[in-house]
Amino acid sequence: MTDLSKGRILVTGGAGFIGSAVIWELNRRGVTNILVTDILGQSEKWKNLVPLKFVDYLEADDFLLSLKNSANGFSDLSAIFHLGACSSTTETDASYLIGNNYEYTKTLAEFAVSGKRRFVYASSAATYGSIAAGLPETVELSDLRPLNMYGYSKHMFDLYARQKGILPHITGIKYFNVFGPNEYHKGDMRSVVHKAFHQIRETGAVQLFKSYRPEFRDGEQRRDFLYVKDAVAATVFLAEHVDGGGLFNLGSGEPNTWLTLVRAIYDALGKEPRIEFIEMPPVIRDKYQYFTCAHIDKLRAAGFKQPLAPLHDAVYDYVARYLVPGRNLGDEPK
Repeated sequence: MTDLSKGRILVTGGAGFIGSAVIWELNRRGVTNILVTDILGQSEKWKNLVPLKFVDYLEADDFLLSLKNSANGFSDLSAIFHLGACSSTTETDASYLIGNNYEYTKTLAEFAVSGKRRFVYASSAATYGSIAAGLPETVELSDLRPLNMYGYSKHMFDLYARQKGILPHITGIKYFNVFGPNEYHKGDMRSVVHKAFHQIRETGAVQLFKSYRPEFRDGEQRRDFLYVKDAVAATVFLAEHVDGGGLFNLGSGEPNTWLTLVRAIYDALGKEPRIEFIEMPPVIRDKYQYFTCAHIDKLRAAGFKQPLAPLHDAVYDYVARYLVPGRNLGDEPK
């Protein structure tokens, strides 16, 4: 059991999608003694921080340099949510991904474990590769074959943590298809909900990729979609109530089609669906996941009993409370 109200909490990637949502969830629980790191650059993700409460901010590179030069300056950190990484599944600069997603995570994990600090980090469902079945955490790590360098960079750290014997003492979260407010800055990595909402506003129609596998009709590719509010509730729960535990899947446990998702968006807007199927770019056809579904028995066994929002309800909340009025997490009406 970790009392997150004691000591200072580090949230890396804290201006990003899941990172800022974790801060929002911590704030909801009255926790504000938070150090945020990120790389703000020229993006708009700084807007995610505006409604949130935290005590300090450092650019990620400055933090890492300070940590290496004088770790004692961060001796008051009691818990680390390491959510900062390049999350682009189409990133092709392998050296950048190694440095940003792998080496950075190694440094933070070693700092956390050596000081007996709670360490929760973002792995990814992308580590599972093309396995088209329900996915339990018990799949042997060495058998996994990620389809892109992003997934492999995450997989490399999972393997490293096991090889070094620290995996049982930390918590790696394999996030599936998370969507919701605060993803606005993510460009092509935004969820289909966000993209479709703007397509409907601009043209009235939504474009989905055609299927290139005969067992899946167009639009019937299935994904495990999870609302960000549920994702961060489970993330903070694991940080508080589990002492390590290794890898945890974090999804809804239910596969839904793209058609189901898009129809829920139209329902939230009170419009009739108009769906067009377009060609998938050749560069991603061989790396496309046609089916994902998380086994979440381990999460439930750890004591997380909160019901997960049904897809239709989650989409309605996102569209009606955030996308239509243009709100971020923390900007909700009182």
